[in-house]
Amino acid sequence: MLQKKLAVGAAFAALTASSPVALATDVFGLEGIGAVSRAMGGTAVAQDVGPGGMLTNPATLSLEKDGSQAMIGLDLVTTDIDVRNKTTGETARSGSHGNNRGPYFAPEVAYTQRIGDLAFGIGAFARGGLGTEYGKNSFLSRGMGGTDTGLENSSRLLVLDIPLAASYRVNEDFTVGASLDAMWQGLNLDLFLRTDQVVALMGDGRVSGGLAPALGTVPGLQGAHFSLSKNSPLGSGVDAWGYSGRLGMLYRVSPETRVGASYQFESQMADMTGDAVLTAVAGDGSQMPFAGRIRIIDFRMPAKLDIGVSHRLTPQWSIAADLSRVFWKDVMKDIKVAFVANGGGDLSIQLPQNYRDQTILALGTSYVLSPAWTLRAGFRFATQALRGDTLFAVIPATPTKHLSLGFSYMLTPASRIDFAYSHAFREKMDNPGTPNAADPIEVKHSQNNATINYTVSF
Repeated sequence: MLQKKLAVGAAFAALTASSPVALATDVFGLEGIGAVSRAMGGTAVAQDVGPGGMLTNPATLSLEKDGSQAMIGLDLVTTDIDVRNKTTGETARSGSHGNNRGPYFAPEVAYTQRIGDLAFGIGAFARGGLGTEYGKNSFLSRGMGGTDTGLENSSRLLVLDIPLAASYRVNEDFTVGASLDAMWQGLNLDLFLRTDQVVALMGDGRVSGGLAPALGTVPGLQGAHFSLSKNSPLGSGVDAWGYSGRLGMLYRVSPETRVGASYQFESQMADMTGDAVLTAVAGDGSQMPFAGRIRIIDFRMPAKLDIGVSHRLTPQWSIAADLSRVFWKDVMKDIKVAFVANGGGDLSIQLPQNYRDQTILALGTSYVLSPAWTLRAGFRFATQALRGDTLFAVIPATPTKHLSLGFSYMLTPASRIDFAYSHAFREKMDNPGTPNAADPIEVKHSQNNATINYTVSF
């Protein structure tokens, strides 16, 4: 029976790999996995937040009661992203200009079981991503000579995590846990680079290959456009599989207080590959498309260190705090793109990013109002990982402050609904210009996230 349940869970995990992405808020990472954690500011290191806790600290699985739990859920994210051209005053707004992006949703599914001192779980979760869509008619699609190219600027990244986790209670006070995770990531990207952006990248030695000189021979070159997207609600232009994992521990200091720690390993991913089209735009507006294959090289999710504490102030009232360090600097120095045209010729580009490592403080509280109702709230603050001078309009992963609210409602003694609402406060960032922006731009980004889970125990 158990093997059948695991097989069903794994099959559902495979199906969710093609679902559209929820846009992330800790750069490419979601601010808490599952509605319980999300409602409490993303805290999850030293408390029971349900099956989603295996993606933060797998040792928390041992806090569940003996028996099994199954959970299904859904994230829904709506974004508010504006990019203003500081030279002309024009604004490009990310919205639903096609079938690829926004509003964003991602499913969650998990199964856990505890038998005495041993607990384990398997699931499938959207670990993070991003998404924008500015359409074909904004200033972001305008060439060097003022030509409106009609070429799209958009993005969609989904990172799916499929953990197999286990925890073991060594004694009444000390618990250890670990997980081994299969990971899938997929990317859609449409990006127009104006000629002065291409020239700036060449000047920095970031463009090479046989097609680079060919671009220089295009009469009155307006710019170059990469398209590696599937214009549908499902699927990605390029994708790859890989793996990661984490270690965790939990220690009970007193009956009211627990401390925990976990370490998430940097993901090991194959290069994302797929079909793409490189389009050169000439001075008269004519377009020369080159179809081929493209690779996004060495695109990985970072390592992360978490420490946390939870404390029960009264039988009804609990508080929690997590402190995290995310090592973005090790994985996001450049976005490396390698293109090979079907008719011959290649082009390699390194787009500078130079992310900083990020520190995150999460605070949360919960209050048991009645046997049926539990109320939650939280706040989350992160340092800024992105740099203004390398900001892309299609990668505006800038929010750093979040306020969250939520509740649990017991439908029966064995089932409950968990809900969370999270608001990312508007963040503003400027890019002074080339190479990642044609003109000086100002990006403003806020968003709202709703998460709902249904959990049944048996």
